Order: sequence, then C-alpha cells, then structure tokens
Amino acid sequence: MTVTWTSGYGISEAHPFVEWGMKGSHPVHAAADTVTFGRESLCGEPARSVGWRDPGFIHTAFLKNLSPEKEYYYKIGHRLRNGQVIWGKPKSFRAPPYPGQKSLQRVVIFGDMGKDERDGSNEYQNYQPASLNTTDALIRDLDNTDIVFHIGDISYANGYLSQWDQFTQQVEPITSRVPYMMASGNHERDFPNSGSLYNGTDSGGECGVPAETMYYVPTEKRDNYWYSMDYGMFRFCVADSEHDWREGTEQYSFLDRCLGSVDRARQPWLVFIAHRVLGYSSGFFYGFDGTFAEPMARQSLEGLWRRHRVDVAFYGHVHQYERTCPVYEERCLPDGHGTVHVVVGGGGSHLSNFTAEAPPWSVYRQMDYGFGKLTASDARSLQFEYRRSSDGKVYDSFTLRRD
Repeated sequence: MTVTWTSGYGISEAHPFVEWGMKGSHPVHAAADTVTFGRESLCGEPARSVGWRDPGFIHTAFLKNLSPEKEYYYKIGHRLRNGQVIWGKPKSFRAPPYPGQKSLQRVVIFGDMGKDERDGSNEYQNYQPASLNTTDALIRDLDNTDIVFHIGDISYANGYLSQWDQFTQQVEPITSRVPYMMASGNHERDFPNSGSLYNGTDSGGECGVPAETMYYVPTEKRDNYWYSMDYGMFRFCVADSEHDWREGTEQYSFLDRCLGSVDRARQPWLVFIAHRVLGYSSGFFYGFDGTFAEPMARQSLEGLWRRHRVDVAFYGHVHQYERTCPVYEERCLPDGHGTVHVVVGGGGSHLSNFTAEAPPWSVYRQMDYGFGKLTASDARSLQFEYRRSSDGKVYDSFTLRRD
C-alpha cells in the first residue's frame, strides 16, 4: 500500500514518515519520499502563468509485507529539526488480497468526475455539476468497496493548480481508506507538442505533471501512464489513451504482455481500462463519423482482446453510461467469446448525447450520472452493476459465468 499526502514541509525542514501497524501491535515507521515540481516542469498556459500555484511537497511512503485482507491503522507524521512531531489524524485501511486469492472483492470504476463547491458558489461554467453526488454516493457505500479506479479526467483543474488541492480534499474520505487508482485522460495530459498522441489543449499546460506527481501508480516510467495491477482474482491492464497505443508501439507491446501473462486459473477475471473509448460507444461525437470509437482503436486492439479473452473493458471520456453485449467485430457473441465494453464516464462532468439510434451491439445506455461496480467472490461468476449517483440504486447489471 502507498500513502501519499501534501504538506508545506521540505526535506530540509522536517522528516516525513507514516506510523502504521495492526491494531494491538507495536507500530512501525515507514520513511516517505518527497518530490515537488516547478513552473518549468509544466508545458504551457495557463499552468505556467495565471494558473500557477506552488504545489508544496508531495510525500509518498510504501507500506510493505502486509498480511492480506487485514485491517491496518496509520497516521502521517513530520519530525521537525527540533524533534517535535506534527501528526495527522489516525486513519485505517484493509490490506489487499494476494494475487489469486479467492474472497469477496468489490471494485468501483468511473471516469470524468472533477470537483464542485459545497458552499453553493459557482464552479467555472458549472462544468462538473454531479461531482459531489458521485463523491458522496461512494462515501456512503465505502464499507462495501475494496478498491476504486478513477479512469481519467480527474480534477478538471485545466491548468489552475489550486484546483488539485480542492479535488484531493474532496476525495480524501475515499482515498484515505481504499486504494484509489488512476488512468490518464485528456484533461490531465493533452497539450500541443508535448508528446501526447492528441494535440488539444485540454490539460491547460499541465501535461500530466500534477496527476503523475500526486497519485502514485506502478508505471515503469512516470510519463507513460500505463500499468498492470493484480488484485485477488483480477488482473487490470490500464492503458494510457493519451499516448500512442497502436500496433508496433511500446504501449501496444506492454498491453500484449499484460493481457497475455496472467494465469487465468488463479486470476480468472481480466479487465482492460482506458480513458478514451478504444472499444465501442454510441456517444454522439463517436457515432457522428461512424467509427463509434477512437479512430483506428479497434483495428489495433480488438485482436488483443479476442486473443487474450478479455472479460470487460471500461472507458470514460463520454459523459454517460453504456454497455455492449459480448462483442467482436461489431457482432454479439455468446459469453466468453467476446468482450463486454462499458462506458462509465458519468462521474460528474456535463452529460453527453447519444446517437439517435442505438447500434445492434449496444444493450443498455443511459444519459445520467453514475459509476460501475464489479463484484467477484469466486472463479465462476463476475457481477457488474451500474448505479446512479443521485440515489446509489442499481439501474443496470449483468453477470459473466464460467464453468
């Protein structure tokens, strides 16, 4: 488990650490690494000018040799040069299951949430009107959640760095208790001539730096935000849709290894994640030109999903909910012969329209705010639920079954 927090203490002023242990045991200390970034690390406007705000210092401690699924208590600390210790509030988390462990495992997935104002003041253009609804719904169900994936378009700071502090404070009741994993989206990464696959200006000159610094994920290179993650019976292969994923690229080779190296006898449930829709969506701007996905995406990746028998693929970017049948080359197939593609981009940002008619592979679609939840307890069945943020109730569900 990693614990990450922000403070005003540089390494010359205080020693950051985490005190942690099981209840009733003698606590131990884990030293934290400290990083920061300056204007020169960012790539454009407004992040380097009117949007700039000193981020302080970001500390990350690694808590190792945990006993699977045991409860741990922890608190952050800073030991000043005079010996005084400044303590954070006590927190707790449940250690993850070991890879292949069969137990009840519940995974929440959504994208495009952002932040909003609890005091009723105006958020810029009212761009993320349901962000608080989603956050509060997740907090209410936190005792029934083991891990969260926020799959891109995280804070919508768009180059105004103070907004990252607002977002991290909003989600702290979640992130301090369960693992909060990320995928990179256009509002984190994209800017002209910055190495992104797309040349839009959606990151406001951030170019991924705040997201990559504030949220640790197990990438091989920090700027390449693709990674593999094992969690009990799940293998998650998280793509970075803002870097080139086409056949012949470094990321394509990684995805092939990630999807192909899992032992399905131990980890039966294989999940693909990306921010932009690399599979199927009847969102209006994808359906307008008839591609129903990012151009060239299925041509490059659908063979991988088929060859490695990917169970479910999740996307954000389109601010709505949609689910396909198990599909391959736009044809619905029996369970186990195709991948179910799910768009869960209704985390909070303004809603997107669908095409007038639903394609044959689109089973259920809803223009509303919500999030997805996977539940597995054995290798025989995987349940998915779509819940609205407004009331937390289930509005769509399906179950994958295996012999």
